[in-house]
Amino acid sequence: MSREELVAMTRNLVAHGAADTMEYADEVVRIPASAYTDPALFEVEKRQIFRRLPLMVAPSCELPNPGDFKAMDICGVPLLLSRQKDGSMGAFLNMCTHRGNPLASGCGNASRFTCGYHGWTFKADGDLIGVADAQDFGKIDKSQHCLTKFPVYENAGLIWVTLDPASKLDIADYLCGYDELLKAFEFEGWTLFAQRTLPGPNWKTAYDGYLDFYHLPVLHKDTFGADFYNRANYFAFGPHQRLSTPSKFAIKVSGDDDQQLDLEALSDDDLPQEVLVQGVWTIFPHISIASFYGGGQRGAMISQLFPGEKVGESFTTQFYVMENQPETPEQVQAAHDQFNFLEVVVRDEDYATGKRQQQALASGLMKEVLFGRNEKGGQVFHQWVERLTNATDDELVEIFAQEQRQAAE
Repeated sequence: MSREELVAMTRNLVAHGAADTMEYADEVVRIPASAYTDPALFEVEKRQIFRRLPLMVAPSCELPNPGDFKAMDICGVPLLLSRQKDGSMGAFLNMCTHRGNPLASGCGNASRFTCGYHGWTFKADGDLIGVADAQDFGKIDKSQHCLTKFPVYENAGLIWVTLDPASKLDIADYLCGYDELLKAFEFEGWTLFAQRTLPGPNWKTAYDGYLDFYHLPVLHKDTFGADFYNRANYFAFGPHQRLSTPSKFAIKVSGDDDQQLDLEALSDDDLPQEVLVQGVWTIFPHISIASFYGGGQRGAMISQLFPGEKVGESFTTQFYVMENQPETPEQVQAAHDQFNFLEVVVRDEDYATGKRQQQALASGLMKEVLFGRNEKGGQVFHQWVERLTNATDDELVEIFAQEQRQAAE
């Protein structure tokens, strides 16, 4: 993790805050309203974006121990994550190689998986080790019928998987060095306190909100946003973005006291870790990470967004991770209070608004939506969605190879 890069971003925010300015996009951008409502485009995006690009499928602390597993379905692909004996992560197609029946559901801990249909058994590393009544079934080479493996990558306390076994896109290349900056959250060794899943509107309608501070003092005026700035500067790493408020000050929360820090008065060495990661960090195409403080310690909410079955639907799993497990009843309650408050904000304000917006756009009577010069994050997001949706597999590899070359220059 490059502290120097994080400090440079912080100094950028401080300078703009002191000058009462922000970084603007070049122009107002218009996006077709059909980008949110076209069922055919929605199916293409699921195939070209979610079934082809690396996805952050779990925080590492959700599967901390050897044998821990998690089964999930992403855009019709059944995925099985399994923590290996050596601590590495395995990612497999959750389908028995006999007839395709899913081997596992939910979460748990297991050293092997036995199919509930005919009893074929696989090790946690995907190897087929048992064919029920093998003498009756007939001779097969078990080594040729192991579970299909997906590319998997773990770094910064997060796990990525590409749902294409033949993908040539290196996951680290795709992240454009962003994962090294995400190490600043120090998620490795953290604990998963709670999680839940919320229904939402079209995945892009929902994701727009994570890339937008413009709405904070308006939509969230009755919860937390009335005192928030509606400006944000954007820092891009390929399609991944961090957005944060340009300001000379930061709020350092310690215990029950809020202490405003004058960042201009602090040396680079004295900038606290929580200041260096303030704001919202997004991982294209579906992750948002934001820091919070509850239960007497640092925490973060990781929002994991996936398309639903229909164009106007999505679902978001919210993971509340904490530096340490709360110990006292008061700490546990305070952590629950923080997480429950965030549910109200997202469910009753962000997503309720998004659903109304989605329904209105579905009328077809509005041809375009606008992203202003102060909404650079949304502009960049939609540009990358279009670019990567239309790229061939080979072009996809070259796009991120070029991003790597540019970053090295």
